[in-house]
Amino acid sequence: MKRILVFLALALLAVQCKPSKPAEPAENVITRHRSEAMKIGIAGYSYRKYDIDQTLEFLKSMDVKYFSVKDWWLPLDSTQEQIDAFKAKCASYGINGYILGPIYMRSQEDVDKTFAYVARYGSDMFIGVPNYELLDYVIAKVKETGIRVAIHTHGPDGAAFPDIRTVVEMVKDPSLGVGCCMDLGHTFRYGWDVAEDIVTYKDWIWDIHIKDETAPSKEGQTWEMGRGQMNLPAIVKALREIDYQGVVSIEFEKNGDNPHPGIAESVGYLRGVCDALD
Repeated sequence: MKRILVFLALALLAVQCKPSKPAEPAENVITRHRSEAMKIGIAGYSYRKYDIDQTLEFLKSMDVKYFSVKDWWLPLDSTQEQIDAFKAKCASYGINGYILGPIYMRSQEDVDKTFAYVARYGSDMFIGVPNYELLDYVIAKVKETGIRVAIHTHGPDGAAFPDIRTVVEMVKDPSLGVGCCMDLGHTFRYGWDVAEDIVTYKDWIWDIHIKDETAPSKEGQTWEMGRGQMNLPAIVKALREIDYQGVVSIEFEKNGDNPHPGIAESVGYLRGVCDALD
């Protein structure tokens, strides 16, 4: 009897120690990240202290394929040859300077110069900030050239076009070719519900600058994404709800002398949010 009990005990122990069944491949391997469906870019202002070669190296290190081009890298008076060389350099890194701007226009001469610059670049849209009195002239220029303008919103700091509501009120109809580059951080600082505004004004949103902010007020400051107070998961859900197909560019205003660690953290956080949400 004693031998039988020992045998049963050993048999039970063997059953308990038997390795569990390996996970099925579908359970153990991610073959596609949901973040791949979002075109994550970087607003050029984020790397304002760096030359284009350094900036492209930073973008490549994060596998970010889109960025907005500021005129300190490609001046408005650039020749066609200079523009072609700039675009070739970006392409050699596998990166697309997908849009120019923001470009500030304070006179009709500025408007003319800007549209000519965008035409040479070969783009059908740019991020612009015209003075209010130039809006009719800009709309006429859009009709003449077929180049659309996404007006950048600047929040409660006193600049023109503080929020998307101002763009809607002044332009009236997005079919005129003037829409919005909606800065979500400034929208939050203005006190609006960002996710709600995305859904409400979806027809006006042609480009997006995203960031995190420390407070929903004028005193709010840019922070690494995920450390501030913005409800970024709700924003991602809203963008999915409206089936937004444009680029979502992170604009990191903090620490201009050494922004890359914060930008990389923000890119990783945004990708993580996209992957985690059903």
